[in-house]
Amino acid sequence: MTNSSVSKKSFTLISVAETAKFYTSLCLGTTAFVSVFAFLFLIPFVVDPAITSLMANYDPEPVTCIATNHVYAEGISNCSWASCREGCTKEATRCHQIYVNYTKMPFSRYKNRKIAVWDVADSRFLINTEGCGYPPSVNCSQFAKQYGYGTAGTPFPCYYSRVYPERVVARYSWDDTLRHLILSLAIPNLLFISSVGLLSYWYCPGCGRSCQKYMHHFPDE
Repeated sequence: MTNSSVSKKSFTLISVAETAKFYTSLCLGTTAFVSVFAFLFLIPFVVDPAITSLMANYDPEPVTCIATNHVYAEGISNCSWASCREGCTKEATRCHQIYVNYTKMPFSRYKNRKIAVWDVADSRFLINTEGCGYPPSVNCSQFAKQYGYGTAGTPFPCYYSRVYPERVVARYSWDDTLRHLILSLAIPNLLFISSVGLLSYWYCPGCGRSCQKYMHHFPDE
């Protein structure tokens, strides 16, 4: 094999490696960029609600609730609060307001007992900690039919906050809340750090030397 053939093959390999590095860098840069916006998007929709739910310290076992009043209102002035809103960033012009009594007796032990005294009366009832969400997971019409209208007097399971006893919600899972919080924090940040770290190692000579300074070098035998 002549020197010219070896040179051409080496040049081809270098060209392929540089092309692969270019497209890999492009993908890493895009990943880092998207990770930042994904994290910013997750903060109001996942991170903040999850932290609020965990800080409220809901009883993980559902207790017994009973609806005492259901008000359907229209107009921003009449919807200062809502049990359910489809959308968390807009003002509600139509709203369902459901009030409940609850006892700390677990719903699994209720079994049609007659309760003379409720632990908390006429508490605002929310679909979740924020009282809002997005379809298909949140359907306020279905929620109102399930807990309001003609269902008053029928006991159902609910979750109350140990920190704010007047706060009662229909949906809560400590495991799901913690899992969503960890995933929303870990995935975007790990993708961003790994992408920026590799790009810095490739294109910042000073960063590469700094990393090598902290690497352990074993003595040659």
